[in-house]
Amino acid sequence: MKNLHLEHPEDMILEGNVKVFDALYETAHLSLKMDGAPAVVFGTHPENGKFFVGTKSVFNKKKDMICYTIEDIFKKYDRKTHYSLMRVLIKCILYLPKVDGIIQADFIGMGGSNIYRPNTLEYHFPEIVKEKIILAPHTKYTTNSTLLECVAKPLVTHLTDNENVRWIQPTVDRVFEALEPPKVDTDKVTFLTAKEAKIAKTAINQLIKDDVELSDYNLFEILGCNHLVNLYQLILEIKQDLMDSFIVYGSPKCYVDGIEIKGEGFVMTTKYGIIKLVDRKEFAYANFNNGRFRKS
Repeated sequence: MKNLHLEHPEDMILEGNVKVFDALYETAHLSLKMDGAPAVVFGTHPENGKFFVGTKSVFNKKKDMICYTIEDIFKKYDRKTHYSLMRVLIKCILYLPKVDGIIQADFIGMGGSNIYRPNTLEYHFPEIVKEKIILAPHTKYTTNSTLLECVAKPLVTHLTDNENVRWIQPTVDRVFEALEPPKVDTDKVTFLTAKEAKIAKTAINQLIKDDVELSDYNLFEILGCNHLVNLYQLILEIKQDLMDSFIVYGSPKCYVDGIEIKGEGFVMTTKYGIIKLVDRKEFAYANFNNGRFRKS
């Protein structure tokens, strides 16, 4: 099972998942989302014991995109369309440590500079990075059988830098003082079906992309229920208070459009699931419109 798309807490309420309130107030494992690209998956293949690298496509059921050697990279990728990706994977084959298990990391860049912009955000290191490659690991996969049966969990151990690899694994502390989640009355709320929620998320993303305020009026036009709008806005407020209370250690300075921010966002691993906290007005708008992989 690959590392699935993480949900925003405000989107989770659309279908009536009120446990999201408990999740936001839980003492959870926190990590900083790094805005790297591409996502690199590497480690020891559980079925043959060989070291491999690739992208998230290593979990593809139909097409084998696992690379054990540099020759595999040239066989499986078109140099004309994937030259930059191939260059990254070759560096990873050469320099990544042969770890037990499987790890997913965001690629930040190659050594020799102190400023990197792998996607939307720009990272400033205090000194020139001397290591060959820089990655931000965040997920560990485990399985007792096949690669496709892998289960994704947050990487909680810190990897050790060496002469070839600089690992970026910031630590996040929280000083949020609220003791328990608010009591919410959902009797008058008309929640959405899965199909309706998917349409609503697309419409909300379009508002963000167009830099339109997520006002009560605009959200009502999409959600059709004032009570659901109120719950959505409440979660946005709680989320923002949480993010404002987070303290980040061990991260390079981070900028979007020249403005220093804490980062892309945060990941909370709770007993209710894994959720992401992103200032969508600040980061998502920039990502939609300036990100490396935006559609032209």
